[in-house]
Amino acid sequence: MAKIESMDNSISQVKERVAKVLELATKLGADSVEVSMSKQQGLSVSTRLGEVDTVEFTNDGALGLTVYKEGRKGSASTADLSEQALEQSVQAAINIAKYTSVDEFSGLADKELLAYTVKDLDLYHPADISTEKAIAIATEAEMAALEHDKRLTNSDGANFASYEGFKVYGNSHGQLVGYPSTRHSLSCMMIASQDDDMQRDYSYAVSRDYNELTAPKIVGVESAKAAVSRLGSQKLATGKVPVMFRADIANSLFGHFISAISGGNLYRDSSFLLNSIGKDVFSSHLNISERPHLLKGLASSSFDSEGVATHDREIITDGVLQSYLLTSYSARKLGLTTTGNAGGIHNWQISANGGDFDAMLKTLGTGLLVTELMGQGVNVVNGDYSRGAAGFWVENGEIAYPVAEITIAGNLKDIFKSVVATGADFDERGSIRTGSIIIEEMQVSGQ
Repeated sequence: MAKIESMDNSISQVKERVAKVLELATKLGADSVEVSMSKQQGLSVSTRLGEVDTVEFTNDGALGLTVYKEGRKGSASTADLSEQALEQSVQAAINIAKYTSVDEFSGLADKELLAYTVKDLDLYHPADISTEKAIAIATEAEMAALEHDKRLTNSDGANFASYEGFKVYGNSHGQLVGYPSTRHSLSCMMIASQDDDMQRDYSYAVSRDYNELTAPKIVGVESAKAAVSRLGSQKLATGKVPVMFRADIANSLFGHFISAISGGNLYRDSSFLLNSIGKDVFSSHLNISERPHLLKGLASSSFDSEGVATHDREIITDGVLQSYLLTSYSARKLGLTTTGNAGGIHNWQISANGGDFDAMLKTLGTGLLVTELMGQGVNVVNGDYSRGAAGFWVENGEIAYPVAEITIAGNLKDIFKSVVATGADFDERGSIRTGSIIIEEMQVSGQ
């Protein structure tokens, strides 16, 4: 209870300072102003081979403000919340605005779109974790991994982190809101060796609630199994084959889709999905929903970074694009309305028409299972896609052997439309909740 009261007091104090900045900016001649502050505190511990590698304590926070005056914009920030420092920051922002160009599309989000109250999304679960306990958690994960298989001869270490903090946002439309949140994570990366072959892989867990974080032994053993499974990797012959992206890797494909429908790329004519609202983008069985208010969601929020209220939204329905992702600025440039996505997406839910991981392998039949991607060979302007990859060759629905040093390629327009199946083996460790996905065919370059 004391922790919650302390956080409430911190948020109240910051709200007072934000209100002061709003008042100062108005007095000094700003037409409008917005102020935000995020603060985070906690610790991160890394171990390697049972020894403490690093211990880091974090206590970060800064107040940022943006003023608008006669169509011009100026921004400043400060970590000092004293009245003198706040006044200097406001004056600096106003001075900067004098020298910027007039931009008719800039300014605060429309008043009627803002969130003036905050929903309780159950995001705050502080855990009283000492440095000693954090070290023990990381060590337990790493030791469980090392003890799992004699081929695990080395480690890149384990890391445990626990953070709590808050976000406060206010503007001259009369909005002043804030909320606390927590985030706890654990990761472990192992190195497996056999003869002259050496492979590494990892596992991780993340949760708002420490009590729901995957147990250290499980994270450790998962990382061990992943590293060992890659021993004896082979190359593949060049050709076109069905490709299955494991759930945690499928996230990246939807990440490219996010870039393609984001306002900044759209108003710059830098996306292969220009003018695609109402058009088929994915296979007809696929649906994408945005759910900002999921309890304990890793990307849940009542408002975006402009204070705009978030709402449930359908992005893809039966393969058809329903909505772009817009900020106030990009929406005005496009003659549209913001979608409340300033700062990113909020809990995307990808539909499933397939079963669990094993069932998806059966659906794949014979083809490539991708478990790692490398490089940045993606062109969001024309959709060209080419990335280094590693994973497993699958025959008759069963993993046959590991593969490495290959490249997979295609065009995202074709890739999205050739999604054969989406699995129910959901990865819930990020902002996109998706299962594995199977692409009908991609070009694979190997030996």
